Amino acid sequence: MTDLLVCESSGECQLKESLKSSGHSESGAATLDPGDWSSFRMLAHATLDDCIDYIASVRERPVWQPVPGEVLATLRGPVPYRPTALPALVEEIRDKIMPFATGNVHPRFFGWVHGAGTVAGILAELMAATMNSNCGGRDHAAIYVERQVIEWCREIFGFPAGGSGVLTVGTSMAAVIAVATARVSRLGAAVRADGHTGTGSRLVGYSSAEGHVSLRKAFELVGIGNAQLRAIPTLPDHSMCLERLAAAIRADRAAGLEPFLIIGTAGTVNTGAFDRLDAIADLAQHECLWFHVDGAFGAWAKIAGHPWQDLVRGIERADSLAFDFHKWISVPYDAGCVLIRDAHRHRAAFAERPDYLATGARGLAAGDPWPCDYGIDLSRGFRALKAWITLRHYGLAQLGRVIAKNCRSAVYLGKLVEESEQFELAAPVSLNICCFCLKGARTIGSDDAVITQLAEEIQLSGIAAPSTTRIGARLCVRVAILNHRTTDNDVEMLFKSACEILRDLN
Repeated sequence: MTDLLVCESSGECQLKESLKSSGHSESGAATLDPGDWSSFRMLAHATLDDCIDYIASVRERPVWQPVPGEVLATLRGPVPYRPTALPALVEEIRDKIMPFATGNVHPRFFGWVHGAGTVAGILAELMAATMNSNCGGRDHAAIYVERQVIEWCREIFGFPAGGSGVLTVGTSMAAVIAVATARVSRLGAAVRADGHTGTGSRLVGYSSAEGHVSLRKAFELVGIGNAQLRAIPTLPDHSMCLERLAAAIRADRAAGLEPFLIIGTAGTVNTGAFDRLDAIADLAQHECLWFHVDGAFGAWAKIAGHPWQDLVRGIERADSLAFDFHKWISVPYDAGCVLIRDAHRHRAAFAERPDYLATGARGLAAGDPWPCDYGIDLSRGFRALKAWITLRHYGLAQLGRVIAKNCRSAVYLGKLVEESEQFELAAPVSLNICCFCLKGARTIGSDDAVITQLAEEIQLSGIAAPSTTRIGARLCVRVAILNHRTTDNDVEMLFKSACEILRDLN
């Protein structure tokens, strides 16, 4: 290797010095495979054992704990110009990263809407990483697995045989795809080239005031603007008020705007409330508007049996549906999906095939249509495998029983709250989320500091991890139950901890 004479940056100098000291030439054909496969095999087996132990002993650990300063210092190390032995790195992950995770694999993680993962998903992730498939398209097994998963979901949610879909990183991206498809369906293909300026359109859409923030972002990303997504007030049960919705549509049309989309929510993030999907479908049909359902986690109530499956009545009438696998059916992160009723409209919104992506009649470039024709990403991981193995291994019946168990645990927590002298329900328990606040009428904001500190102290104790949200004007503790490992005993431990900590705070 030639001597180092000039470096454009200190990083480049360190890189060249590292190559020189390790005996590599800049033009050498190095490999990233291990030099000793037997040693790697032993390390891989030991690492899998560590992962299994991590899940099997989950109840023995705190739900969550902050990352210590000395660990943060390690994670903030310099650029790694020189190699580090793989066993040392695996040990570092095991000892300094895995103990300080979000905690959602733990049965008493109740904050936000996070799925718990499964052991089947661990194996699928290992095998998918081994294959390292790019699932943007072409003719290979991973594409057929994704098509099968979409076909199963199409049937589960009652979409027609002519429907289509694509797997995404989550419901947030699925919402972007759905809104973009609805926009092209309304304005035609020209909007892809000319944008809204070229069409002169002034599109507006509608969702519940309890709708997810990702819906606003979807409107921003497709160029409509979040101000054009009307937040319709809700009823006391936190579902969208259909009278106010119809009035908003009339007012916008009278103002010269162009309504094009209604979004119904199947399971709001705050309380788990459901909009009246069947009635929204009727209104959307009458007004000739696209009907999208945000079913991030709540759509899966469809498989939970009575009475929860009744909440999603009408979901099969949607023009598009977005939902996650990584929430309530516990597929490891990340895995979402969007279904579109009309495959032709879906493809018209995204298909773009330059010469280097031409489809062949035979060979690897065959397999038309490709997933990239139905979404944004060309480079896509094999996330369908973990959804496929979850649905195949556990089956809808068992997955539905777990969902029903979570809902019953939320009802049980609601009863503990109602019997309490310290707390009261902030909203009805309609699904798997229970929100409670301090008992008694109080001035606005007077409880905020206490509720915030209460949630923080519970989290820091390691016993449980709830979150907070605001229902109306009152800040409350929010408990979302999505973990297949959670039992009523876990719910009792959370509530007992909340009562004891609140007494200490007072």
